[in-house]
Amino acid sequence: MTGGMRMPTTADLMSMWNASGLKEKLIFTFAMLLLFRLGIHLPLFGVNNEYFSNLASQNNILGFLDLFAGGALRKVSIFALGIGPYITSSIIMQLMAVIIPALEKLQKEDGEAGRRKLSQYTRVFTVILAAFQAMIFMAFMAHTNAITAGVNHTMFYISSVLTLTAGSILVMWMSELITEKGIGNGGSLIIFVGILSGIPLYSSRTAQMIAGTPSLGWNLALLLSIFFVTMIFIVIMQEAIRKVIIVNPKRQIGNKVYGGVNTFIPFKLNPGGVMPIIFAVAILLFPSTILSLVGQANLPEGWIYNVVTTLTRFFNPSGLTYYIIYFIMIVLLTFFYASIMPNMQPKEIANNLKKYGSSIPGVKPGKPTADALDNILTKTTFIGALGLGIIALVPAFASYITNITTLQGIGATSLIIMVGVALDFINQIRTHLLARNYETFLKE
Repeated sequence: MTGGMRMPTTADLMSMWNASGLKEKLIFTFAMLLLFRLGIHLPLFGVNNEYFSNLASQNNILGFLDLFAGGALRKVSIFALGIGPYITSSIIMQLMAVIIPALEKLQKEDGEAGRRKLSQYTRVFTVILAAFQAMIFMAFMAHTNAITAGVNHTMFYISSVLTLTAGSILVMWMSELITEKGIGNGGSLIIFVGILSGIPLYSSRTAQMIAGTPSLGWNLALLLSIFFVTMIFIVIMQEAIRKVIIVNPKRQIGNKVYGGVNTFIPFKLNPGGVMPIIFAVAILLFPSTILSLVGQANLPEGWIYNVVTTLTRFFNPSGLTYYIIYFIMIVLLTFFYASIMPNMQPKEIANNLKKYGSSIPGVKPGKPTADALDNILTKTTFIGALGLGIIALVPAFASYITNITTLQGIGATSLIIMVGVALDFINQIRTHLLARNYETFLKE
């Protein structure tokens, strides 16, 4: 395993800014993120924002949802649903593409046209999910008395559902534009900016806690140290690769001999990057949100009430069972993500190696090579999945041990997402620079 990355120098940054097309991509990306941040401050009409903000700060699930919505949920803005419906829709469609042969054919065999069609299905399903979540959210608002007095409840409900659905579609559109015309993954960057915007709030709450209990100062220092070490391990996990040596054949053309130089195939320890974390959170938050909203409906005592209460505790982000399920989900989703990545298909890699006469030392071409690669990938992904799952749990337990829970919002999940997205953003910039330098070389 190898890992590590070099930080960009001043020369790198200047080259980055002057590179052909990169400046425009960066400006476009930041402009779209700014537009998203502006939309967060546009509240729905007829909502008592101060009342709901206090409610959200006391509810763990609402607070966690608000973190990924960049503060939009607490403000009950037009972007209150955030990127959540789009992320959930993408997960479901990717899972369906594995189960349903017709969707799998679109994804793997029909090329760019098939992927565009699959993307269209994802967008349609996003609209359905957004409308469903908007209706439940507004039903929750009605039960919490967060609606301003004198507002027509029926008209408020209809207009708000339409506005929240439209807001979610607008966020989806912005994220796709960033991915297509900007730098980085649009959905991940929107989540990244949302988490980043919550840091001042969590820092302020922690400062107030330390001021009230000075003895917790050393606990805070320990917690921040654990966060720092976790970030180092996240970088190692994101950058580490397993090199599989490939022997290339020599070819003689005239009096010259070409090839024969050994190369390697790099298999990432964490092939899914930050996506297994985002997917796991999105999957777990969906039942948590539904149960939390149903729990606010003043259910009468009985078996339904008992079931809802038990499940709510089971999926509560501050509970032990939540973290156990969270760990299992990360491991499974890491394997799932590795299985659908085009550059991690053992059979295809083995066929390509055989086609060009290349081989792995000591392994016969064809099926033996595919089996050997599959074995390597399984072991590598297993180590990466376990490592990612453990890293995700360490800061959460550290917050519990140090008794400083005000920073849980920017704990394990947020740290991994922030560092992972930042690394992906930097790597995409480097890829663009390398492509630009290669084009310049060819012109010269």
